[in-house]
Amino acid sequence: MNSARQSRRISLIKWVGTLLSAILLIILLSQQNWQSVGQALSQIPFWRFVIAFLLMVISRFAVASRWYALLHATCDDLSWGQSVKVTFAGLFATNFLPSTIGGDIVRLAGAVRSGVDAAIATASLVMDRLVGMFGMVLALPFGILPLYYWFSSNPTIFGLSSNGGTLMLSFPIVKNIWRKVLSFSQKTFQSIKLWLGKPASLVQSLLFTGIHMACFFGIFWILLAGLNDPIPFSLAAGLYSFVYLVTLLPISINGYGLQELSISVIFSEVGGITLQNSLTLALIFRTMTMLASLPGAFFLSGLFSRNQDDVTPRA
Repeated sequence: MNSARQSRRISLIKWVGTLLSAILLIILLSQQNWQSVGQALSQIPFWRFVIAFLLMVISRFAVASRWYALLHATCDDLSWGQSVKVTFAGLFATNFLPSTIGGDIVRLAGAVRSGVDAAIATASLVMDRLVGMFGMVLALPFGILPLYYWFSSNPTIFGLSSNGGTLMLSFPIVKNIWRKVLSFSQKTFQSIKLWLGKPASLVQSLLFTGIHMACFFGIFWILLAGLNDPIPFSLAAGLYSFVYLVTLLPISINGYGLQELSISVIFSEVGGITLQNSLTLALIFRTMTMLASLPGAFFLSGLFSRNQDDVTPRA
């Protein structure tokens, strides 16, 4: 009873968080000069869009390979090709399910359906998320100084300035981020021990997460250069890693609204680019993320079909 009530409360918080983030984003959008945003978008050369999208696709395959490296160290029930299909299915489902955990549930179901032991699949997904988070934390120091100066001069978290007005959202975001990281680490310590004796798989997974992160940072760097508002690659890495940690907060469905709001604020207020360009960047990034996950729609439908040919029989 209490568990069901808590689950409903968490779900309600996510829906309210999504709604609040969407409202704030709409307010931000309404305050913009859309002619300027359109001009900013049109000035990006087409080849930059192509390269950015290719980087997005590469990052998706890197994420699938990261999980496969961890899973392959404990079992051989899922091939690399199957891991790619299951990962893309999870990425597509994440567009509609509450938080990024929804995609992990799809990956878990797909792995178990392919013959992977449920406990091993769960542990590998937990470790996969830990490795991804660890990689982003390593990139955070590249933006720590400008973030520190910004937080020091802004007692509230988000300060959105437009046409002389300021919109404030007071939220103890840093405290919640660290609380989430610490809680997540404590709960998954047992899962980590499973891979401590398999350092090769950990190194491989870290290499793949490095590729994934480099692709994401490269997308921001390339698009901002196309907007004639360039920032150093290292700063793009540090700022996005902070945005990533913000969107891990379970207050929005797949970070909708929250991600766009965070990118717009952090890259404009801390990175020094114009608000119109940061908003354009956020919208392009969300669109590319969704487009790159579209193949998962086909894999998702086949993943849970009645066809059992791909399922490995158990002894």
